Order: sequence, then structure tokens, then C-alpha cells
Amino acid sequence: MAMCCFATARESTKYMRALQPAHYLLKIESFDVLSTLDKYDSGVFEAGGYKWRLSLYPKGNNGDNGSGYVSLYLSIEEPPPTQTVHVNYKLFVHNKLQKKYLTIQDTDEEISSFNRSKTQHGFPRFLSLKEFENRSNGYLDEKHSCTFGAEVFVIQPAKMREESFTLIRYPTQNTFTFKIENWSKLGTDPLSKEFTFEGRQWKLLVYPKGYAAGKGKSLSVYLEVQHLNEKMKVYAEFNLRVLDQLKNNNKDKRFKRWLSASHPQGGDADFMPLKDLEKSAKGFVQNDALVVDVQISVVSKL
Repeated sequence: MAMCCFATARESTKYMRALQPAHYLLKIESFDVLSTLDKYDSGVFEAGGYKWRLSLYPKGNNGDNGSGYVSLYLSIEEPPPTQTVHVNYKLFVHNKLQKKYLTIQDTDEEISSFNRSKTQHGFPRFLSLKEFENRSNGYLDEKHSCTFGAEVFVIQPAKMREESFTLIRYPTQNTFTFKIENWSKLGTDPLSKEFTFEGRQWKLLVYPKGYAAGKGKSLSVYLEVQHLNEKMKVYAEFNLRVLDQLKNNNKDKRFKRWLSASHPQGGDADFMPLKDLEKSAKGFVQNDALVVDVQISVVSKL
């Protein structure tokens, strides 16, 4: 067994819970007999890929200011020779009357570090002997049996998934134009122009005779991101425009969208009425050509 080294006592938080400890229960049949010992080390249990013991001082650990209390510690077995094991842990004692567990942990769930020079952390003043030994409090029964427990959650940064999210605002060269020739001869098939922006492929998509709710009555316009897998998302803020080629009185709509593989488009099926395109005075169709563009003002970069 590794040599123990007591950590500096820290503030603790106590509360009751019904759920039993996840990793270990130590059932003691005769605490009055055990209390003749200065210290009892439990059997080994595993949690988080490491081996642990509970170290119980039935009469208190006098060397750690635990006189007059039950002292309870978590001890690591065979700590890594060069690594530190970072742990969030809770220690328990069962209250038989309330049928709940008194749960004790560091205040603010402070992380404890175990290594070869610090193999033990815990609570020298886990519970006062006076409170513990009074059977009316529910920790000991008429046979002097009691149950302690532990939960040990190891923090393992090497296995952590990390994500970086960056928003690029008002990037340069952020306007992409699509000039559609022979407008009067087009049918219902969608038209598109692909372009590359901030390392991704995009598509400006136009339905000349409308799409979905706008079919047969509206021009439908969308921005679509390409080649996303099911775990990827892209946030974009953008303006879709149909240009007025005479008076610069453009039809403009702004969108803010999270785009994904299942919903790669942002736009409007009812972007503008088809009848407005047919009126030459409005200037949208000139020389049988329609000009659509997209201006991307914000985009996320993963």
C-alpha cells in the first residue's frame, strides 16, 4: 500500500441524498469492535481507471485535527509514477432512519490531486463521534452496524473533446453575384452558382418559378452551405438581394441562420412576387437578365 500523506483540510459541504454512492459501499457490522483500532483500510475498488481504498479512523485522526470525530479519507493505490490524478469525489455515510446518505464533499466541488507524494484526501472531521454514536440519529443501529461509501470521478483531459468557435464579422470580399441570362426562357428548374468563402463551399440558389410555398407566385432565393457532415454546424448572417438595375431600388432581405447537414439552406420561398419581375419599369429584369447576390456579414469558423 502506498504511504499516506495528509492534505490540508478544506471547507466541506454536507447534504442528504437518497441515491446510493455510485462506486463503493463499505458495510461494517460491529463498529464498537472496529473502534478499538486506530485505523481501518477498506478493500480495493476501481473507479475512473484507478484503484482506491477508504481509510477510516473510528476514533478520529488525531494527527489531522480529527479528535472527537470520525475521520474518513479516500486513498489511491499504486499512483502513476510521474502523473497526477485529478479527482472530484464525495464520501458518504448511510442514515438508516431517513433512508438517505449523508454526503460530504469539498465546498465548490474543488478538485483534489493525487500522486506519489499525496496519496490521500478526505475529511478529518467527517462526523462528530457524539452525533455518530447516538443511535437516535440513525447512523448506527442496535447491532452497531453502519455503512460508508464513495464516489470518485477522475478528470481526464486527454480524453476531452474540445471545440473552438469563432465568429468572423464583416469579412472582406463577402459579396457574390449571380447574373442569370435568358430569363424569359427559363422553366421551373432551380439555378445555382457555387463559390468558396472562408474555406467552405457555398451555393446561391434561385428558383425562377418559385419553390415550396412560393411555387408559381414568387421568386425563391436561398444561400446553401455545402459538404457538412451530421455533426457540423455553421452560423451565418447574410443579405439576399435582387438588384434593381435601373434605380438601385433593390429587393433586400436579411437572414440569421444556423446551418447544418439536415438544414443547409437559409432564405425565403416567397422572396418577392413574380409579377414584380414582369414589370420592366421596376428594373429587376433588364436585357432579359436578372441579377441576384448575397452579402455575408457574419460567419462562424470551426
